[in-house]
Amino acid sequence: MGEEKGAVKRQNGMNIDTALVRELAEMLADTGLTEIEVEDGDRKIKVSRAATAASAFVAAPAPAAAPAPVPAAPAVEAAPAAALVDALKSPMVGTAYLTPEPGAPNFVSVGSQVKVGDTLLIIEAMKVMNPITATKAGTVSAILIESGQPVEYDQPLLVIS
Repeated sequence: MGEEKGAVKRQNGMNIDTALVRELAEMLADTGLTEIEVEDGDRKIKVSRAATAASAFVAAPAPAAAPAPVPAAPAVEAAPAAALVDALKSPMVGTAYLTPEPGAPNFVSVGSQVKVGDTLLIIEAMKVMNPITATKAGTVSAILIESGQPVEYDQPLLVIS
């Protein structure tokens, strides 16, 4: 109420950088982590969220994230509903990347032939890059996500037919 973003408040004799706390809270929401701690000299800030608070944090960035899936929508519409049932689903919560590193070509694209065990994408969870591999051989018929998009557990990622 009337305070500036990033203002340093004095509370119980301690300076609190509210902008930093907000930034850390956003990082929790973006990464799916439940706790983050930052130490700078003698200042130590720990931000955590309980399971009930997680829904509040996840709901806040949803409007900002809403434009990202819009380009993915045609791919979802192009894939028959029956194919989505058989889609490769995310085994974890994290951030999905279609490339091994920024600027590199995608692991696969629509029309790519894949074999069992081929890397299709990676999901970053808790700063660990987890390769997601093909569970069956076939042709990639739809990619249902965009690179850099947050994904949820059991969310359809792509369809191999």
